[in-house]
Amino acid sequence: MKNIFNLFAVFLMMFLGSKMIAQSEPMKTEDSLLWEVSGNGLSKPSYLYGTIHMICSSDYFLSDKTKKAFEASEKLVLEINVADPKEFSEMQQLAMGKEPLSKKLSPEQLNKLEAILKKTTGMSVKQVDSFNLLTVMSLISMKTFGCLDLKFYEMEFTEQAKKRNIEIGGLETVKSQFAILEGAYTNDEMINMLDESTLEETDKLVSEYKSENVKGMYDVATDIKYTSNKTKKIILDERNVNWVKIMPDLMKKQSVFFAFGSAHLAGEFGVINLLRNLGYTVKPVLNK
Repeated sequence: MKNIFNLFAVFLMMFLGSKMIAQSEPMKTEDSLLWEVSGNGLSKPSYLYGTIHMICSSDYFLSDKTKKAFEASEKLVLEINVADPKEFSEMQQLAMGKEPLSKKLSPEQLNKLEAILKKTTGMSVKQVDSFNLLTVMSLISMKTFGCLDLKFYEMEFTEQAKKRNIEIGGLETVKSQFAILEGAYTNDEMINMLDESTLEETDKLVSEYKSENVKGMYDVATDIKYTSNKTKKIILDERNVNWVKIMPDLMKKQSVFFAFGSAHLAGEFGVINLLRNLGYTVKPVLNK
């Protein structure tokens, strides 16, 4: 049961960071997962790092430039502070549905979900009936990685931060992320997204990630078949704007290492562009 909750927690972050619709690119986004933020009164630089959230152990990597930036930072800030026991408790509660899926979904939706479950996990709706639909989505989506030994970037950074005894924070809460998802998608849309998730799509995303091709990841992760303009605004634009309201005060106090889904970096309303609009110098840290 604990593993189910862990998977659900990680999936929330992955899902919110990747299933977006494309929007106009204000300028070229260089190939780098790591970006340095300086200027505008900052005494020390802070860093933005785009994650894929989860990846097969055989594909996991952390570049020397990223290790160096992390070691130079004085605080780790994630989308959600996964080290906070209260947040983890909230994850556990939200993993369970308020009512069984067999009552929440229509017969047509249940039949479609049953077919997807059998095809991807070998499970049936009956076996997951007590879980929230988002929890079921996490189980199915993780299968698209095609491996059992997944590693989670946020958890890796959290463990390193604990070893260094530096503060860990979050840009939002589990409860707020869950509310965003529930308000952004209908049950039909979520089930359709599951039907579209494939090993090929995930393979391409991982390939772009390993190449640090932020724009390429953005293009792979953004597809109109997954969402609508309304949904894009809720789960990407508005969240980025909210984050950028919080980030300046954090960066004034100390050097911060921000780690969040790579899809949040690029685009007109991406974190890079929003910080630049506020007067910060945001530049890629390139491999040497």
